[in-house]
Amino acid sequence: MEGDSGVRSHCCFCSMQCAVRLEAKPSGEGLDLRPDPGFPVAGGRLCQKGFHAHLHVSHPERLTTPLVRRRGGFAAVSWAQALEEAAARLQSIQGRYGAGAVGVFGGGSLTNETAYLLGKFARVALRTPFIDYNGRYCMSSAAAAMNRSFGLDRGLTNPLDDIPAADIILLVGANVAECQPTMMSYFRRAQKRGGRLVVIDPRETATARVADVHLRIRPGTDWILMNGLLRAMIAEGWIDEDFIARRTSGFEAVREAAAPYTPERVEARTGVPAGVVVDLARQFSLAPRGMIFTARGVEQQVRGVDNVQACINLILATGKIGRPGCGFGAITGQGNGQGGREHGQKADQLPGYRSIEDPAARRHVARVWGVDERDLPGPGTSAFEMFQQMTAGRIRGLLILGSNPVASSPHRSLVRRALASLDTLVVIDILPSETARMADILLPGSAWTEQEGTTTNLEGRVILRRQATSPPGRARLDWRILCDLAAALGKGRHFSYSCAEEIFHELRRASAGGEADYFGITYERIERENGVFWPCPDLDRPGQARLFADRFAHPDGRARFFPVSEEGRRPEQPDMEYPFYLTTGRVVDHYLTGTQTRRTERLVRRTPGPYVEIHPETAAAFGIGDGERVRLRTRRGKAEYPAKVTDRIRPDTLFVPCHWEGDECVNQLTDDRLDPISRMPSFKCCAAALEKVGAEHTTSKGEDVHAFSGLREERSSAHSV
Repeated sequence: MEGDSGVRSHCCFCSMQCAVRLEAKPSGEGLDLRPDPGFPVAGGRLCQKGFHAHLHVSHPERLTTPLVRRRGGFAAVSWAQALEEAAARLQSIQGRYGAGAVGVFGGGSLTNETAYLLGKFARVALRTPFIDYNGRYCMSSAAAAMNRSFGLDRGLTNPLDDIPAADIILLVGANVAECQPTMMSYFRRAQKRGGRLVVIDPRETATARVADVHLRIRPGTDWILMNGLLRAMIAEGWIDEDFIARRTSGFEAVREAAAPYTPERVEARTGVPAGVVVDLARQFSLAPRGMIFTARGVEQQVRGVDNVQACINLILATGKIGRPGCGFGAITGQGNGQGGREHGQKADQLPGYRSIEDPAARRHVARVWGVDERDLPGPGTSAFEMFQQMTAGRIRGLLILGSNPVASSPHRSLVRRALASLDTLVVIDILPSETARMADILLPGSAWTEQEGTTTNLEGRVILRRQATSPPGRARLDWRILCDLAAALGKGRHFSYSCAEEIFHELRRASAGGEADYFGITYERIERENGVFWPCPDLDRPGQARLFADRFAHPDGRARFFPVSEEGRRPEQPDMEYPFYLTTGRVVDHYLTGTQTRRTERLVRRTPGPYVEIHPETAAAFGIGDGERVRLRTRRGKAEYPAKVTDRIRPDTLFVPCHWEGDECVNQLTDDRLDPISRMPSFKCCAAALEKVGAEHTTSKGEDVHAFSGLREERSSAHSV
């Protein structure tokens, strides 16, 4: 059949991992890409990024030869020279300052094989505890809350096919229509059969515009709203006492913590009207089937774990989990954000989601790797804390693979200082990102069309990309570069593989018996079954698509409630000097820091640059017209953007998309304080000042900081529940 021609693969962008077919053009130059309707996840759909996902692969700026920084700039060298120099520099640093003086920074878009190998490289080839990855900025808050409550972190506890059966769905801080566009069809199917979609977000996003209910919550108050919903459920007798008694523990502490959050108090703190709080609590509780999904809007905060925990408490209190149309999901952002966090890129983790501090886990993985368990390092620090270690002089060398932390990290100026302070920075990438341009040694890696390997989508389905093209010029496959560098470091015997599938077989053994057990998954099964869900410990049995039908992953089989109270860090609050909330997020045309999508002309034409969304009332108060330049200031820096005046944002809130580098990078401004549990930075909520460029007018210190609270506007615009 014509539709079966070409190489089967999956889009490199979001966590839906939509299926595509890749085929060489008749001219022999480049690839044709089309959706693959034979794969169940997206039903043959692609978003605009997906249709153009192959174009950056052949961009003229593609890195094709190893480069070493010499006086006057980069010089092209042979692979032998580049690897020899990289190994010598890293060994020299470790010889002078110890193994922990070199760190490793990975990415959530790497294949499972490469992510696994990077973790092994850090702990075996370098023997350093310092490894983390950009997924720390994505899923860490949700992962921490799910592990605490369920004993297991898999983004969605249900397969996507369960969503249309829901009678009510809460999307909390999730702009699915722009971040995972092909996922929207599942929510629309639920609506068509009578289900209600409720979006909780300070902005009227593309997702909110198709919702039945949109609540414009005040930034940073999500956990307060969830506590208020729970309190209303308890007060009205709408909770599932039987489920709580049979399958959970810790509810009494949660009952006590929720008690102060009356509807009136919630309204005063969040801006959501008291009547709406009670109505939503009733509708969610009494619906036969309900689901809650969170994303970066609530997770990228200093109380990100609390926000997610409060959502999980609602699911457990109503017994809505473990069956079709009932469950919790944290919507993974990056292409392999799920698999990337399971097999060793995190600072405290070994393959299979094992703890690096667990003696049994260390023994198991050491046996698979053929090393002495005493030689495995302990836990390191989180992603942003690694940059703090650099500024303190403790980390003096760094290897980065497939990530652009200069643009993606908070407090960009600190990260730039940290990288500039290093004795040696080695970067493996395909395009000259802002981070890559700071490298001392720049190694050309492989794009998604050139790699063979597995990824794990947002529902926990392990899928397979097949190689369609070869890396251009002298570029090499990412996993091959790691093996070659390990050999240059004298550890080649531990990194001797002939193909990606060989690495995957070792990953299977390393993960066996862990929480994220891949042992029963093979390339052949993935192709035959259109992907295999984990956990899958047995070659002869299917993976587990729906979790927690009978028991949770804690040893006693019970889920855990955790109270969320006023104790803990508060988001940075507006004050006289910085009277607005600043939040960030994605737009549909771009992905992460834009290294790939900003090199795709068709996407750039649609969204050529960043902007700041400003409510008309706010714009009028500052004399700002649509398109005029404005300056934002926070306690970390300042940046200028054109104004986009829109009533789709609260008057007290400003929004800037996050996909640009340099002077346009919004992470010059964002808050670098971390959630105490997940170590997630507070990208989504900080205090900011606004001024029109060329004008002296700013909010004066004597002006009421609540002038832009937006409560009046919010009440009138919130859909009725």
